[in-house]
Amino acid sequence: IAQKEEAGIQLQAEEFDLMAAAADLDEIEEVKANYILMANLQQASSSGTQTD
Repeated sequence: IAQKEEAGIQLQAEEFDLMAAAADLDEIEEVKANYILMANLQQASSSGTQTD
């Protein structure tokens, strides 16, 4: 019984690690998206009213 409980605790810890890693990836993706948006806005503002 103790081994089953220990295995369950280990599994919960691994699940928590995976969820934390997924949250980190989401945050990284959000930062990248914001960086790209800022770069696009800067490029657009520096090109003035030029249209393609």
